[in-house]
Amino acid sequence: MATGAERDTETVDRPLVVPGALERRAYQLRLAEAAARGHTLVCLPTGLGKTAVSLLVTARRLHEAGGKSLLLAPTKPLVTQHADFYREALDIPDDDVVVFTGEVSPDDRATLWEDAQVVVATPQVVENDLVGNRVSLSAVTHCTFDECHRATGDYAYNYIAERYHAEADDPLVTGMSASPGDDEESILQVCENLGLGSVEVMTEDDADVAEYTHDTSVEWERVELPETVEEVRDALQEVIRDRLTQLKELGVTSTTQPDVSEREIHKIQGRLRDLMDNDQSEGYQGMSLLAEVRKLRTAVTYVETQSVESFRQYMERQREAARSSGASKADQRLVSEPKVRQAVRLAREYDDLHPKFRRARMKIAETLGIQGGERVIVFTESRDTAETLTDFLGEHFSTERFVGQSDTEGSDGMTQTEQQDTLERFRAGEFEVLVSTSVAEEGLDVPEVDLVLFYEPVPTAIRAIQRKGRTGRQTEGAVTVLLAEDTRDEAYFWKARNDQKEMEQELRNLKDAAGTIEARLEQAGLDTYANEGTDSNGDGTGGTDADGVGVDAGSGDETASSDTSGDSAGSSTADGDDDGQAGLGAFAGESGERAAAGADETTGGGGPGDDSDTETGDTADAEGVVAAAEPDGEAVEVVADQRELDSTIARDLSTRDGVETRLETLAVGDYVLSDRVVVERKTVADFLDTLTGGDRSLFEQVGDAARHYERPVVVIEGEGLYGERNVHPKAIHGALASLAVDFGASVLRTADEGETADLLEVVAEREQVESDREVSVHGEKQSRTLAEQQEYVVAAIAEVGPVTARALLEEFGSVEAVMTADEEALREAEGVGEVTAERVREVTGSDYEG
Repeated sequence: MATGAERDTETVDRPLVVPGALERRAYQLRLAEAAARGHTLVCLPTGLGKTAVSLLVTARRLHEAGGKSLLLAPTKPLVTQHADFYREALDIPDDDVVVFTGEVSPDDRATLWEDAQVVVATPQVVENDLVGNRVSLSAVTHCTFDECHRATGDYAYNYIAERYHAEADDPLVTGMSASPGDDEESILQVCENLGLGSVEVMTEDDADVAEYTHDTSVEWERVELPETVEEVRDALQEVIRDRLTQLKELGVTSTTQPDVSEREIHKIQGRLRDLMDNDQSEGYQGMSLLAEVRKLRTAVTYVETQSVESFRQYMERQREAARSSGASKADQRLVSEPKVRQAVRLAREYDDLHPKFRRARMKIAETLGIQGGERVIVFTESRDTAETLTDFLGEHFSTERFVGQSDTEGSDGMTQTEQQDTLERFRAGEFEVLVSTSVAEEGLDVPEVDLVLFYEPVPTAIRAIQRKGRTGRQTEGAVTVLLAEDTRDEAYFWKARNDQKEMEQELRNLKDAAGTIEARLEQAGLDTYANEGTDSNGDGTGGTDADGVGVDAGSGDETASSDTSGDSAGSSTADGDDDGQAGLGAFAGESGERAAAGADETTGGGGPGDDSDTETGDTADAEGVVAAAEPDGEAVEVVADQRELDSTIARDLSTRDGVETRLETLAVGDYVLSDRVVVERKTVADFLDTLTGGDRSLFEQVGDAARHYERPVVVIEGEGLYGERNVHPKAIHGALASLAVDFGASVLRTADEGETADLLEVVAEREQVESDREVSVHGEKQSRTLAEQQEYVVAAIAEVGPVTARALLEEFGSVEAVMTADEEALREAEGVGEVTAERVREVTGSDYEG
């Protein structure tokens, strides 16, 4: 085994690697050699230099293939850290390594991309730039996905990988993680999502790795809950038991135990959804009760595992929510429930902290004092707890917090600069204790610490491994996990512990069965991605690295329910329904005049939608068989609002042949399809919020759209418009009629985001190809006229709306007269009934209580 002094003199000598910058580690060289041969998942324990492996591959690709490299990391601090490392170790000008985060403007990113050799970025920014057609991946010869276990669901990694494999002239992908998944299936899913064809694993059992690791002791300490805390918890659980009893009486559950599992909660929700789909009032009643159960379970978690102070803050937020104009009955019942009020009162009278606070202080004092340690990291799940812990520990040790960038109620986030400065000062020993939320778990070059303290266990193996990786890198380290006895702390701990053992075993199994993994990946259709890169011999057989070391070739080795009630008016699939009727694609070639003639009259109507998911641009033949249309070679443009990136629609459109997407911060609408067509998209839930929450913004938005575009379109997306909530059909009909008649908008229905994308593509084709119209993003919103401002003020009162507002103003002549009229006079106006009149008087005549 090489000594530390011997290792210091052995450095990597490679093209484009700064001499002396990288310590020469055989396992890193072997992993880099394997990753250079094809799309590879690199698994290496935290703290052993995954980024060095990526840099070695990048240096080789830039030297041999040219082009540019893209390194993606999930957080801004991690991006900054990687960029600093690349500038230090990669022998290219510092200015050729650029950072892409949300703090760099889109125009600047587009310019920087052209000349950069290495781009280090957060995935969301690159996703936005790809959707907005600002950058091209064609010249990227190496793409690294750091912390690649995130490549699941709709995470941006998946979209970027799809675009990269499709567009790059000479692609090579490297995925890096210390913890790629909890089991073999999840690891395989990550590989499939990123197009990885092989898995290279190094564990702490490997001889080359073992000499760089040290033992990390893990101990867990149980704490007992004080009597008052138990009383608070018991009061909340009594309410949970009562709500579950009511749900049991509805026939949707058989349990009334307050520690009901999350799996059972999901089952209850599904049964209630069935009742709602059948338009049974019990479904709506049960959903309201279940909402209370969920909130109460969260409150119990705060009390048991965090702190009474965190519970107080949580309940204060619930109280504020119950007082808001759009408060649900569940919110209002929750805060007015006597047992909940009793729990809150007990918490307010409790002048002590959770016993975990004192135990944490004792453990840190032991580490920093008796054992002579220098640094400690404390991890906690809750921002509230992080704030309270920082204050508490700050009375005894030099302590600072490390949290994410977003602001939460009662807590300001940290900017990227503040995060970086905090870490640098921690490394320099300017303070002893760092209290962090999950933002410091993944990959950050947090300095070697003497103790990692888990304020609470985390329920997943991946996060437990990430947290533990902050210690035991250069010297022996320690991990302590605090558990509140007889709470979900213990369940989370044992789950993570068992999952971690299984993951470690799975990684060993994967290492032994890489050939089998490759076979399964090829069966999944990824053989087109596998082994596209070549090794130094050009034949995929391995070779000798630049240091003269012989290298083995290596082993190489949250769902919406479907509504069938027939209310999905106007929805259709891309190619047609099961009965052979033509779908959206069949009309793409019709004249723009016919499209215009029918557009204004569409306010719904039709049969239920179809669940099929097929490509657009198809036509139906005489016998109802769908035939593919010949491409006309003309690309259409869809301009999407930046805020629409929360959905998958723009991403979906950006991957389609013949569609170019552009991102703008639109003053009007969500999508612009021509100089006369703008689309305002609302989910069913958003639309119903308009009717039940007193929010009239939809009508304001459509009014703005109508002032700027000749043909505004409202798309209502999702199933269950008439069954999702207990909203009277007449109220829904009235809103639809108002959009069509009062605002001149076409109202179209789609089943989901995929169908909305289909619809947008077809309308864009009709407008831009058939009617030869240009895409025009109109300017700022026009200033409202005085009459429009008066209508807006009156319409803002719940139950009024724009039509009634005009009627009231016409009746009384001014806003002041409307606001001072009594109920009897108000009812004289056309369309104003008793409820509306009462509401107007309640709003205008009641005392303000802030």
